[in-house]
Amino acid sequence: MNQPEQPQQPGPLAGRVALVAGATRGAGRAMAVELGRGGATVYVTGRTTRDRVSEVGRPTETIEQTAELVDAAGGRGIAVPTDHLEPEQVRALTERIDREQGRLDILVNDIWGGDHLLGETFTVKLWDVGLETGLRMLRLGVETHLVTSHFALPLLIRNPGGLVIEVTDGTAEYNGANYRDQMYYDLAKNAPLRMAFGLARELREYGATAVCVTPGFLRSEQMLDHFGVSEENWRDAIAKEPHFGISETPLLLGRGVAALAADPERDRWNGRSLSSYDLGREYGVTDADGSLPDSWRYITEVAVEGKPGTAEDYR
Repeated sequence: MNQPEQPQQPGPLAGRVALVAGATRGAGRAMAVELGRGGATVYVTGRTTRDRVSEVGRPTETIEQTAELVDAAGGRGIAVPTDHLEPEQVRALTERIDREQGRLDILVNDIWGGDHLLGETFTVKLWDVGLETGLRMLRLGVETHLVTSHFALPLLIRNPGGLVIEVTDGTAEYNGANYRDQMYYDLAKNAPLRMAFGLARELREYGATAVCVTPGFLRSEQMLDHFGVSEENWRDAIAKEPHFGISETPLLLGRGVAALAADPERDRWNGRSLSSYDLGREYGVTDADGSLPDSWRYITEVAVEGKPGTAEDYR
């Protein structure tokens, strides 16, 4: 006799509404998908759609694809084309979330899109970087986060328990001790750390939590293309860049962020900087291959300080 199918249990984020700002690819896409896997409704934004390509110039990665991946994971994905440097577009986005959902529980500020501006300007002195290029980096990496928070936070604080996640490159400890090789990039990647620190104070009375998270050496679609490899043969790039051996997929940060969002005691992290490794160790999540790369310790000890060791020693 056939047994009746058991109803699926709701995920730990069922009923939650998230906005992942900057979810076209990489860590943003992975965080959106994993929040959806937990059962959340996830609004995903970006500038590249099936009809329009942003200045990043990667037409095969779109917010519609991300929304479909959220659906496939068990959540509900809603793609909303948004340029987060345009206040009226962000206002319309948050008004739509309010109109359709009446709440916002999780805000992920993952907007960047400035890697294409680094190019030959990496390690170049401040005065030799084109001013328009440098200021564009700051607009993309700092102003976008401020615009988004300005419009989204009044909706988020309407209910207690909200979570704001600022996304950057580098932990507070690493970025505080190391210059990120180029002034504009350094400022852009330190700003989200201070935003989380400040928002932790501003949001505390509303029962909300703000943290800053960072992946390690992210094996994103763009990084794979840079080295001319795929996820299947990514280790072939280690011959060209030995430090690539410590790299991780976007999934590790995505899983960690979803676990953080489901943690009823996440306010203990308020104002803190957390790496994908920190989240993995705390919540027992790993990368796709079951490893947990301690990227920032490796980068500090081996890449910067020259301590003997291999990537495998830190995975």
